[in-house]
Amino acid sequence: MGLEEEIKQKEFKSKQQRAYLNLIFTACHLNLEQTRFFKPYQLSTQQYNVLRILRGQNGKPITIGLIQERMLDVQSNASRLIDKLEEKKLVLRVACPKDKRQMDITITVNGLEILKELDDKLNNKESSISLTDTEADLLNDLLNKIREKKY
Repeated sequence: MGLEEEIKQKEFKSKQQRAYLNLIFTACHLNLEQTRFFKPYQLSTQQYNVLRILRGQNGKPITIGLIQERMLDVQSNASRLIDKLEEKKLVLRVACPKDKRQMDITITVNGLEILKELDDKLNNKESSISLTDTEADLLNDLLNKIREKKY
């Protein structure tokens, strides 16, 4: 089904407007799918993002500020996300030995186990977007081009 049918709009002012709305609509669609996917694991997409960032540290601690800088959703509240993940025993927060005002965050074994469980399922989900490698490269190039423009 095309965008016109999905949002029940017959005409657009321009092809750029259609592309813009299609991008927003598709992002919302993918976000809803991710939310549904993570629900049984009692994780949000932002919490999953934090866990992936921490796994990428290979056991080295990272500060909340650095986590915030690397988040996909830059408006996420990293401190609150860490609080929730700590309650679930998926991350560990300790005072930084060099600066007591800073907190060092690391992923726990439980956090790594959840990511391992999710990896295969997500790989299948990500590959289900039905794009060839060439199409995926083109889409990535176009999305990068869109983000280059600052408003």
